[in-house]
Amino acid sequence: MREDSSSSAPATPTARVRRRRGSNEIPPDVSKANGNHLLVGDKNKYKSILLRKTHEDSHLPGFRQLNWHFFFTAMLFVYGRILSQRLVNTVTSDKFLYQLVGRLNKYHMVTCYFLYIAGFMWFILTLKKKMYKYQFGQYAWTHMILIVVFTQSSFTVANIFEGIFWFLLPASLIVINDIAAYVFGFFFGKTPLIKLSPKKTWEGFIGASVTTIISAFVLANVLGQSQWLTCPRKDLSTGWLHCDPGPLFKPEYFAVPGWFPDWFPWKEIQVLPVQWHALLLGLFASIIAPFGGFFASGFKRAFKIKDFGDSIPGHGGMTDRMDCQMVMAVFAYIYHQSFVTPQTVSVEMILDQILMNLSFEEQRALYTKLAQIIQESQFGRS
Repeated sequence: MREDSSSSAPATPTARVRRRRGSNEIPPDVSKANGNHLLVGDKNKYKSILLRKTHEDSHLPGFRQLNWHFFFTAMLFVYGRILSQRLVNTVTSDKFLYQLVGRLNKYHMVTCYFLYIAGFMWFILTLKKKMYKYQFGQYAWTHMILIVVFTQSSFTVANIFEGIFWFLLPASLIVINDIAAYVFGFFFGKTPLIKLSPKKTWEGFIGASVTTIISAFVLANVLGQSQWLTCPRKDLSTGWLHCDPGPLFKPEYFAVPGWFPDWFPWKEIQVLPVQWHALLLGLFASIIAPFGGFFASGFKRAFKIKDFGDSIPGHGGMTDRMDCQMVMAVFAYIYHQSFVTPQTVSVEMILDQILMNLSFEEQRALYTKLAQIIQESQFGRS
């Protein structure tokens, strides 16, 4: 009689892996082989999560409207602070609109605060027993998304109003860095850079850094020649911009050293002062900004997804293209305000404060008072 070898084999911890029936656990080998798919081999679980979420939302009437209320409040607060002065400058020709916008601008912050308090009270009054955890989780997610989206996008809008140059140059550097990293990595890449992105290599990272810094210096000269790109936008009109380019965009000339070969066509080189600032932007775009992409890669791996979307074939969605752009936009604005914008009080800054904070009658009284002071000063000198 032949004995069954399986019954006589000693029981070891690795001999048999016990799994509960209906378990949602993913075997390690399957997970590794299909790491790019969301909840691999467990589509029913993903479907049940969506159905449960839809079921929970159906028991919370007005909950989606509450999220939109917070969205509108955040948008009004963030963009209202950026666009308020431009809106005032746009309607100066109409007295009624000017006074209306001035009033709205004056009470902008208190309006946003009470809109948020209304949403906060709305949330408290809609809390339901046995759904507290879900509701507070959604409340936290809503606030986190609003902070991330509006905080970073507001810097992009602010850069545009400082001059399209300060939006277009940083955005272009990120694109150049992304393309150069792919090209250098494809042809020369051998040494892995970071585990979160297995396809990223040191060769691609270094090659892209050098390319981005050189491109920043050259591209700043090209973009800096256009007055429409360098002039700041003071209102919400769409007309062509004309302004004094300022010292940053006025060329400086440097003589070519004598050791240059005779066939070199230029005897002097034209450099815009803004090009030295562009070198620092290029350095940040090539070394620091890619970590925004690494963060996005880690986030996608945590949820076992390949891309955030599929609107761009082969490249994922818009979010996949914007991961580094957001980090770069924040730095570009902070750098511009810290090292480019003059820190002294200027006539334009004083006029902006007058237009924003004083009524029409107060501005007229100020004008009369200034005229009186100037006349007395001139009379005293004579």
